Amino acid sequence: MNPISEYIKKSRKEAGLTQEEFALRSGIGLRFIRDLEQGKETVRMDKVNIALSMFGMEAVPGRKGSK
Repeated sequence: MNPISEYIKKSRKEAGLTQEEFALRSGIGLRFIRDLEQGKETVRMDKVNIALSMFGMEAVPGRKGSK
């Protein structure tokens, strides 16, 4: 699993949301949420940023492997 997938899943659970509830609140499809949390490598970045914005975050460019 990748760091974004792990972060989304952890944050969603900490917020007490099911995948279905998270999908409804974010306006993103349930299938996308499931794919994202499972670490699917080919996901739309605009939707990733919508999901991250639910927790006040966004994906930004950075060097691979850096934290």
